[in-house]
Amino acid sequence: MSEPHAASGAALPPDPAGTAWPDPTVIARLANALFQAPPNQAPPSSTGAPLGAQSIPLAPQTPITTPAPTVTTSAAPWVPGNPSAGPPDLPPTTIPSVVPTPSVTAPQPPSQSSLPPGLEVPQPGASPGAIGPQPIDLQAVDLQGAAPFNLGDAVYFAPPDRRVAADAPSGGAAAGAEPAAYFLSEAPFASHHAPQPSASQSTTPPGIAPTGSGDPTHLDAVPTQSYLSADAASQPPRADLGKPSSDFAVMTPNLRAVLTPAFGGGAHPFDPHAIKRDFPILQTRVHGKRLVWLDNAATTQKPQAVIDRLAHFYSHENSNIHRAAHELAARSTDAYEAAREKVRRFLGAPSPRDIIFVRGATEGINLVAQAWGRRNIGEGDEIVVSWLEHHANIVPWQQLCAEKGARLRVAPVDDHGQIILEEYEKLLGPNTKLVSITQVSNALGTVVPVTEITAIAHRHGACVLIDGAQSVSHMPVDVQAIGCDFFIFSGHKVFGPTGIGAVYGKDSVLAHMPPWQGGGNMIADVSFEKTIYQGPPDRFEAGTGNIADAVGLGAAIDYVEAIGMAAIERYEHELHGYATERMQGVPGLKMIGTAKDKASVLSFVLDGHNPVDVGKALDQDGIAVRAGHHCAQPILRRFGLEATVRPSLAFYNTCEDVDALVAALQRLQSGAPRGRVV
Repeated sequence: MSEPHAASGAALPPDPAGTAWPDPTVIARLANALFQAPPNQAPPSSTGAPLGAQSIPLAPQTPITTPAPTVTTSAAPWVPGNPSAGPPDLPPTTIPSVVPTPSVTAPQPPSQSSLPPGLEVPQPGASPGAIGPQPIDLQAVDLQGAAPFNLGDAVYFAPPDRRVAADAPSGGAAAGAEPAAYFLSEAPFASHHAPQPSASQSTTPPGIAPTGSGDPTHLDAVPTQSYLSADAASQPPRADLGKPSSDFAVMTPNLRAVLTPAFGGGAHPFDPHAIKRDFPILQTRVHGKRLVWLDNAATTQKPQAVIDRLAHFYSHENSNIHRAAHELAARSTDAYEAAREKVRRFLGAPSPRDIIFVRGATEGINLVAQAWGRRNIGEGDEIVVSWLEHHANIVPWQQLCAEKGARLRVAPVDDHGQIILEEYEKLLGPNTKLVSITQVSNALGTVVPVTEITAIAHRHGACVLIDGAQSVSHMPVDVQAIGCDFFIFSGHKVFGPTGIGAVYGKDSVLAHMPPWQGGGNMIADVSFEKTIYQGPPDRFEAGTGNIADAVGLGAAIDYVEAIGMAAIERYEHELHGYATERMQGVPGLKMIGTAKDKASVLSFVLDGHNPVDVGKALDQDGIAVRAGHHCAQPILRRFGLEATVRPSLAFYNTCEDVDALVAALQRLQSGAPRGRVV
């Protein structure tokens, strides 16, 4: 016989085994603890995927309405979208001194030993597809007469992730199923083919295993497993989806993998449409048209995970760092230093002490010019740059050379826009003190062989600075493998906030560099007679830094690492090839910069049209590109130009975005009226 629920009066279904339902207040207490537990557990680094839109937390299928009991917690709950929520008034002994950054990936269940008796939470790998929060077996909870307990240190659930793992069978999908996403194979770049546009998708017939496909059931073993959002799976088939090549597999709406016949083992799922939904601004409209953001070389857009992390910082952690004895100072300091560690990991640096936070790549280069350059560059010395450089990697060295009586030398590029290594090496000699080179050209997209350039410079006794502003969002970076002495990038180029960037410097080099600015935070002791400075990196971070945006940069790094930089690089390589081929079919369009190895950038000029006018016309179709000299006048003048149109790609761009660009350019050339279908 069903027993009534004490709070609502509703009859609960009888238990088949005859076991009595737990006391409803205990159930409510448990639910409250699970869904409001604070962010006091370090987030997992490799088990999640970027967050999609917020949704309601998982709950038992039979709703139970009861007043929420008081739960002892150890820090403020993370409640995005509720500005009134703040940290509870807690006794000092219950507040941890370290509150790590909230997870921006799918939450990881706690270890079994940290849970109350009788409560079991599925562990990663315990069963196929066990990802994220799982329903609790209430019959297994023996809490009769239990006193309130503190789950603050046991579990933290971030806003629930609606992504689900792909269940990949060994055969095909149901007949007629349309693909909703892509996979990329582990095939070398040379074997990839650009996706071709098509109104339909070809799939393997049901029940037929693809030739040489390997075992698709092992997809979950891919270290950087990505996920498909649940709402993506429910969408109707898209007729305008770019057709994958033979190096792709496709994902059907029921989340079952269908492998193309030439597919090899080692697939990695990648859905740019799901990624795009994580970026709120990409859902907006411009001039009545869906926004197509192709100005990623200027700045990248921000995922919801970064926006939420910034809001959480200002709601629950905002304070100055490395000073004060109060709890918010500890939280803020911990979040800031956790972000430094994430940058270290992202760049493959040996120690977080090698990472200096700055406002961006421009400030980072100026820091090196002032702190390292003034001490190490003298009259008659030489600094080598290339024709590919952004103004920020030219002007600081010109200023230093003018001040010190040194000489600036420039490595030439060929007609494709690649540095001529033989000519570069001829520039080096005993007077060469520094080589400062970009890894990816912001104007042409040329990928420079920086590892080889660094090795050549070191053979001649020169230090090397790599400008990584245009590379970090498109390819994995390992500063130790490159061997450079400095590596610099901006956070806003890698889906993080503006006003934040980082300098990596070898510890042996940073240790001998004087500070370049004076103020608080960078000193150990001050008297009117002398000042003793902190060691690196504090020595180079005078005053109150951009704390919140450093934390936001850490969240952006979490986001891209959850997808995997190798997967991003593979997808963008395919998309860039597809875009290049499509654009070359536009009458009167000439690509500028045709090096074999390129990333993101697709600079061009269009016969009969000023680049700025092309940019304005594209804007009327909702397509954002850069038109001008891109703060890289020397390299454009090398090609006899003062300006180009510069579309640039990121991992949230799709074949549809490229098709929209090409269609708009074709209309512009034909003189047809605008009218992009959205």
